[in-house]
Amino acid sequence: MHTFTPEGIPDLTGKRAIVTGANSGLGLQTSLALAAKGASVMLACRNPERGQRALEHVAEATGSAVCTTGQLDLASLQSVRSFAGAWHGPLDILVNNAGVMATNLRRTEDGFEQQLGINHLGHFALGGLLLAQLRESADARVVTVSSLAHRRGSIDFDDMNSARRYRRWGAYGQSKIANLYYTVELNRRLAANGDTVTVAAAHPGLSRTGLFTGGGRITAEMMASLVQLIGQPVSAGALPILYAAASPHVHGGDFYGPDGAGGLRGRVTLSAPVQQVLDEETGRRLWEHSEEMTGVQYDGLSALSDGG
Repeated sequence: MHTFTPEGIPDLTGKRAIVTGANSGLGLQTSLALAAKGASVMLACRNPERGQRALEHVAEATGSAVCTTGQLDLASLQSVRSFAGAWHGPLDILVNNAGVMATNLRRTEDGFEQQLGINHLGHFALGGLLLAQLRESADARVVTVSSLAHRRGSIDFDDMNSARRYRRWGAYGQSKIANLYYTVELNRRLAANGDTVTVAAAHPGLSRTGLFTGGGRITAEMMASLVQLIGQPVSAGALPILYAAASPHVHGGDFYGPDGAGGLRGRVTLSAPVQQVLDEETGRRLWEHSEEMTGVQYDGLSALSDGG
């Protein structure tokens, strides 16, 4: 694991993958690496023009002629439903990568606080709507990208949608710990149902992505300077995601990140989430809230609230 590089990804010829937020940063790097190993990657992007440019870059860099791009706006449940409804046949790899960070208060098309809506609820809905296609694959993988910020996150069930109070970093932390609750709870429910889909999570440490632009002018500038000083390249930040998506040694519920001090940078290793992520009651409550908010249920899994 510690010596993992993209060259160590097994041959993925014939595999079909979706990567959300694939037009730049970690999503683009992940798409490039999967395509280089033969996977047919759907670059799921909010902006079709940026998606097309990213697709052209992937084709030129890898020589792949089997990748495609699709319009997906995770801030719109209608868009999520349309995107999922257009996917036919097996889905081998789903990488829930797209996200926003520490934005000013905005709401999605469906009225969700933007960070919760995009980072968690949009991906929750996408996974549920594509579950049948994941089950068509013999060894499907779902990977959700979390963050070191989950360590300061918690689920505020009394004000999940920031109706009473909004703190941009608090909302970001909530969305990122929600990613891990989702991973653990989805893995638990799949296992209880006898499904073979493997669910894992990853974080990129402190990587030089475009996320550090939305948290307010001064905060964004300070964060961008810090990341440029001590952050690692996007190619390194994508390694835990790629390991979770393609290594044959991944187990359900695993969480991967860099092995350096504080998890900020380094080689791929198993990462320990905060202990509360393993709390089944909170995981079940978040699952049920997510079903209610999105209107999406996972076939055969929604009734497994007690693990049986």
